[in-house]
Amino acid sequence: MTAHTRLPSEAAINPEDARRSQRIRQGILEAGNALRSRHPWLEKHQNTIGMTIFWVSIAGILGSAYAYYTGVFAWYVAIPVAAFWMSLLHELEHDLIHMMYFRKNKFWNDFMLAGVWLFRPSTISPFVRRRLHIHHHKVSGTESDLEERGITNGEKWGLKRLIMLGDNMLAIYLRPIATFKMTRAFVHAQAKTREEALAITRENLLGYFPLGLINYTLWHGFVVYHVALFGAGLAGIEVTVPAVVTTAMHWVSFYVVAIAAPNALRTFCLHFVSSNMHYYGDVEKGNIVQQCQVWTTPWAIPVHLFCFNFAGTHAIHHFVVRDPFYIRQWIAPGLYPLMRENGIRFNDFGTFRRANRLGTPAAA
Repeated sequence: MTAHTRLPSEAAINPEDARRSQRIRQGILEAGNALRSRHPWLEKHQNTIGMTIFWVSIAGILGSAYAYYTGVFAWYVAIPVAAFWMSLLHELEHDLIHMMYFRKNKFWNDFMLAGVWLFRPSTISPFVRRRLHIHHHKVSGTESDLEERGITNGEKWGLKRLIMLGDNMLAIYLRPIATFKMTRAFVHAQAKTREEALAITRENLLGYFPLGLINYTLWHGFVVYHVALFGAGLAGIEVTVPAVVTTAMHWVSFYVVAIAAPNALRTFCLHFVSSNMHYYGDVEKGNIVQQCQVWTTPWAIPVHLFCFNFAGTHAIHHFVVRDPFYIRQWIAPGLYPLMRENGIRFNDFGTFRRANRLGTPAAA
């Protein structure tokens, strides 16, 4: 790809940003090529690397669950440890959606997608997410970008948005009208016929079936159960819980510590970062320079631990899709000067006041 080549989505954007976009894209490609030249194994063994991350992450999650079950880990240790490994599975899922592993072997790609969903059951099916994510790349920051709008991008900041960040179901329940409108915009942008629109709508409605339905039933049931007992205790009401319920809640509690709570922590961190480093609403369609900012601030380190430095690397992915998440992390620091010089904003936290609008250019 030459420095003068434009993506189809960039055909109508302002010329200056089109030139900036190409300079950034060329720099990313050159950095990735140079890294692969120094380390040929990165390209030669890319499938093996992906599969290794897959199994090591699953072993980490299962190991954390076993350590909690046997009393080696307290719950407050088991939850963040599992959340870290789940964050790697999320990055792996994203790269699998872009067919970065086993491009020529759909079985193994699908097998890994199913596996990362199994251990992150609070998420929408990755097979459904693929359509959402590819569309996100085409229309990031605009009305039909359901993937980002679904995780609160563009919403005014307040308690409701804070609550919705860690729970995908609450993000739907707490804004049903807005969810209907954003879903309709996505379907209309995707579908060419009424039949196709109905098929996409049905696909979205079943996006959390069956794993999400099971996960949120157990997770929300756990929360309601303990809130009810706590409330009864405060009110001085003595509650006798049947033995069968106590036994069931023992296993539900184990599931919560092993799977549900780590996913909630990971989801909160990822959605907090992703929904705020993407711009929304006054973005020129197809203008990648306007779509994302970069976070390098030290205070973001705690949330970045559970989303693999997402806001430090994701803008790179918008320009060049081909590189796996670990390569983006590797080359990111060397690309920051180029990105700054060509209009990418860094640490633009005024977006918290602007509901993620691009607004007035911020100092880098």
